Amino acid sequence: MEDSVVVAEKPAQKKLKPARKQVKPGEVEKKETPQTGKEYNIWYNKWAGGDMEDNYSNKVHAARRCNIRKDAGYTRADTTGTKYCCLFFARGQCPYGWECQYLHRLPPPDSEFTEHSKDCFGRDKFSDYRDDMGGVGSFSKQNKTIYVGRIKETGPGHETEEIVTRHFKEWGEIDRIRILQGRSVAFVTYVRETDAQFAKEAMACQSLDNDEILNVRWATGDPNPVAKAAEKRRLEEDGQRAIANRLDPRMVSAMRAIRALEDEEEIPQAPEEEEAEREAKRLRIEAPEDEPEPSPEPEPAPTGLLSADTLEGMMHFAEIRRRQQEAAAKNPPKPVTGLGALGGYGSDDD
Repeated sequence: MEDSVVVAEKPAQKKLKPARKQVKPGEVEKKETPQTGKEYNIWYNKWAGGDMEDNYSNKVHAARRCNIRKDAGYTRADTTGTKYCCLFFARGQCPYGWECQYLHRLPPPDSEFTEHSKDCFGRDKFSDYRDDMGGVGSFSKQNKTIYVGRIKETGPGHETEEIVTRHFKEWGEIDRIRILQGRSVAFVTYVRETDAQFAKEAMACQSLDNDEILNVRWATGDPNPVAKAAEKRRLEEDGQRAIANRLDPRMVSAMRAIRALEDEEEIPQAPEEEEAEREAKRLRIEAPEDEPEPSPEPEPAPTGLLSADTLEGMMHFAEIRRRQQEAAAKNPPKPVTGLGALGGYGSDDD
């Protein structure tokens, strides 16, 4: 009987398709904004100095809308290493398709963005938001929430939330959604800021289910003191976590010991060291007498800026300083009275 060899078939990898051309060249006509004032403000992208009127009354429905499933694909940016998305792709109006120099998909992970002064489309941020909370945004604050206004409500709040979730989850993972029932307003908070940037451009002047024209802009900060305190606490924890991941834990212990000696306090122990010491003590108590003690684990290789010898030297000098301070406290120097060293000095001496 012959042995048969069965070769396992490798799973077929999904090949990226080329990005689809959303429109034909020259198909989208750019209409000029009707002049309603005397001067054109390039910061707010509207006329100023005219009659006070609702700027959104002149808004028209967006000509196209991006469809991630149909339009996304590889472009020349995948070979050149460009990490920024195509702004016209987000608006559903890119005529280049796979020939585009920018990405035609959702923003890449945040770790690939090195310049925090730019958004996911490569546009420069500003130091502060515009008064109408439109535009690119600010680099001084991380904003993951967008304001969605002019929603046509046709039912209770949970139905409106379901509609908003269905339309906005296409652009990234949503953290939470808040609906202001009766005011036609929703606040959509994403997990990543880059997804919020993409969704703001993709849903500008779009509609949900009732052929409305949405007013999408950046959300202002929550005035609730509890929310402010929670946001401040979250930012501090994120900063501490980021710093701790970059430092060697032994260097942190050495710095704590030095600070404790400067403040003349007891040298604190790291939580990991205290837990390991309690566990070792418990094992010594519970272990039988004839059982040998477990050998200590080798110290991990240094991963921070300082080597193990440098850290050991810092701890050694910290211990020497502590002993000198204790000796100085036990034997204080005697005060000098009278002329001191000048008493034995004569004018005839050299």
